[in-house]
Amino acid sequence: MTYSVKEIFYTLQGEGRNAGRAAVFCRFAGCNLWSGREKDRSSAVCTFCDTDFVGVDGGGGGRFTTPADLARAIANAWAGGSGGRRLVVLTGGEPLLQVDEPLIEALHEERFEVAVETNGTIAPPAGIDWLCVSPKTAPPFATTRGDELKLVYPHPTLSPRDVEHLAFDHLMLQPLDGPRGERNTAAAVEYCMANPAWRLTLQTHKHLGIQ
Repeated sequence: MTYSVKEIFYTLQGEGRNAGRAAVFCRFAGCNLWSGREKDRSSAVCTFCDTDFVGVDGGGGGRFTTPADLARAIANAWAGGSGGRRLVVLTGGEPLLQVDEPLIEALHEERFEVAVETNGTIAPPAGIDWLCVSPKTAPPFATTRGDELKLVYPHPTLSPRDVEHLAFDHLMLQPLDGPRGERNTAAAVEYCMANPAWRLTLQTHKHLGIQ
């Protein structure tokens, strides 16, 4: 299998339960809910994505022909010291279009904890250490359990009550970015205060000006 990767970079995880933790991000090209092209946005299943996942032309991006090749490229991007377990975040687009058990095993051999951020429409392979689902569509989902469920708020088709019964350890509410960002943040704060099963998460990387 050839892995098509938009970019690989070292940064701090900006959102969710692992916010603030150093990590290598590996962004896979492609998604099953939107082509990534603006001309297709209005007809896409997901209409609010703010990420460029088209092509393999980003920093560190490319096509990798073996799991070991990609795992090595990710390991080469790690710029942290030896303290703590190394973290890689496999994201997209939709990473589970490409992520498989051989890649996860290769990353474990490189001493990485493997986190995946997925839209929940594709069943995950075994071996993932941290599974974060950010649903974009209405139920049913292919993935109904994991470590973290991160819901954009307000969501065009889902309310928190639609998904809070699912078997996730952490429920995170993330304000929808855009021209109404301040209003959405205030609404998410209000919701979390009234419904403490949910925890607020912000896109801190955008506030910090990091990737």
